[in-house]
Amino acid sequence: MIKDFLYVGAGGALGSICRYSLTLLAASLPQGGLCATIAANVIGSFLIGMAMVSARGCYLFCAVGFCGGFTTFSTFSSQSLKLLQSGDYSMAIGYMAASVLLSIASVGLGCYVGSLIRN
Repeated sequence: MIKDFLYVGAGGALGSICRYSLTLLAASLPQGGLCATIAANVIGSFLIGMAMVSARGCYLFCAVGFCGGFTTFSTFSSQSLKLLQSGDYSMAIGYMAASVLLSIASVGLGCYVGSLIRN
């Protein structure tokens, strides 16, 4: 049981550091905050897909820990609301659609790649 907590904690710490680093890297881009959030969610979705076909320890470290600290549904939600409140409806709809569709596709791709690696 303690080992499971260590997997989750170590993954979460690393995921949070990587998420902050991604935000800093994207800061110079137009709409950098949106770019960082969608990138984190797509990358995290891919990793969760790979973790879904992995051993328990890997799943706990990667999916629960790392992706829990790295992915950003709450940030996605607040950014979407801000876009809607500012009246930028086309950007809001495009951002929400791209985030959801790319993230779901990334989970599927991650599952596929993970099963290839496992076999």
